[in-house]
Order: sequence, then structure tokens, then C-alpha cells
Amino acid sequence: MNDKKRKWRLKGLNLKDKYRLGVYNDTTYEQVFHFRLTGREVLVTLIISIFLLVGLNTFFIAFTPVREFIPGYPDKETRRIMQNNIFKIDSMDNEIREWERYWNNSIRVVSGNSTVIVQNPPDSIIEIKPFVDVRSKQDSIFRDRIEREEQFNFNSSFPVRRYKDVTEMSFMAPLKGKITSKFNVGENHTGIDIVSSPNDVVVATLDGTVIVAEWTLETGNTVVIQHGDNIISTYKHNARLLKKQGSKVKAGDAIAIMGNSGELTYGPHLHFEIWCNGVPVDPELYIVF
Repeated sequence: MNDKKRKWRLKGLNLKDKYRLGVYNDTTYEQVFHFRLTGREVLVTLIISIFLLVGLNTFFIAFTPVREFIPGYPDKETRRIMQNNIFKIDSMDNEIREWERYWNNSIRVVSGNSTVIVQNPPDSIIEIKPFVDVRSKQDSIFRDRIEREEQFNFNSSFPVRRYKDVTEMSFMAPLKGKITSKFNVGENHTGIDIVSSPNDVVVATLDGTVIVAEWTLETGNTVVIQHGDNIISTYKHNARLLKKQGSKVKAGDAIAIMGNSGELTYGPHLHFEIWCNGVPVDPELYIVF
């Protein structure tokens, strides 16, 4: 029994036994120095040495330039470029979202029946509900007559007469010609139709920025211009567009060629609208055609 225990102890490390670690001179075999440790002390020393080694490696890799020599680890310049790219991607993502919202709002302006988004100043977006007409036909005729008689009486409660700013502006006729269909919100006609000679040029009625210059199924080649004081002008059914989205225009600048594009058209003409604070107004009240 004792022999078996002795053989087992020779094969393994007994924590109670004492061990000596020495350094000898290879020539004279003279002992230079030595350590005497128990098995438990050897085990503890190994564990502490491993933790110290891992800790030192972690410190050098995390807080010193040594990490840049590790294969696959980016250097300082590469990290700076990566951070700049992250910031640029984040900015581009925000800008794309703004343009998507800008585009969707512009489509709503073109449709005339959805929520109208007005920009003033350009960096802010104000959401205003459109004018919804719920009047009877007789009431509409009566109100239209009163509006024309009192169009400059801005104490009236009707939305068209609220906007004193509009009357003080100098609008330019987008197209000289004959008005074939007048403004009538009761029939959901929020603008006027102007017929002129073929290939006549359509011009901007005021200074502003083109927020829509696209083709739509119903209105064809359409231009929408954002002006100051929450005013938007719309030009529909054009044969060809001369301006792009984002273009700055002055009053009288050519923006399109009159045409007959889109499904909601009966022949070559320009459908022209003016919106103020999200409410359509009669262009004939402010422009001589």
C-alpha cells in the first residue's frame, strides 16, 4: 500500500512537498542561485505569472502604440478615416431621410388634396392642413360674389382674404393667354387653366426655389416653386421642363414649355395654382392675364 502511494506521488505534484529551482554554471557546475518553494507556492506563482502576463499584454495593446504593429489592427490614420466615414454615412443617411420627406411633401403639394408642406425659412418645415370645402353649390356662388366685391377687405373671415402679404406682392403672369377654366374650390379646381399659342414659354410668377420638377401620371410635367411668405406656385401639364429640382429662379425666368401632358388634361394648356399657408387662392385676384 505504501509503495502504491509512493509511486503516485512520484508521478504527480504534491502540494506539501518542497521543490528547489536553481541556476548552475554550465562550466564549473557551481550553483549561482536557487529558489526553494513548496508545491502550493509553485502553483500560486504560476497563476500569478499568467495573470500578470495577460494584464501586461492587454495594457500594452490597449494604451500604447504597440497595438499598431499587430497584424490587422488599424493604425491611427486608418482609424481617423474610419471615424470620418462613419460621420459622413450618418450625415448622408439624415440627408436622404430629409430628401425623402421633402419629396413626399412635394408630391402632396402637386396633388392638391393632401397635406401641404410649406417651408419658411428653408431650413424649417411647417405642416399645414389644406383647405377643405364643405359648402353647398348655392353657398359657393354667393361667397364667390362677395369675395370679388370685397377682395381687398382683409377683415373678412374667408381664407382667401386673410393674406394681406399676397396683395402686396408683385406677381408676374406665368403665361399670357385666355383663361378657359376659372378657380373653383367647390369643384376641386384649385387653380386656373390658361390656353395660349403652341410652345409658349411658361415663366415663374415670383422669385423662389424649384421644389418639384417631375412628371406625374395625372398632371404630366409639373413644376412647383417655393416662394417667400409661405407661398407656393404650381405649373402643370407642361410639354417640357426647363428647370430642375433645387434650381433658384427669378420672377419671369423660363421654367417650362406649355403642353398637354398628363391624364387630367383636355388639350394644350397651363394649369396654374397659387397656395398661401396651405390654402389655394384665386390667381386672378392678384395677376392680370
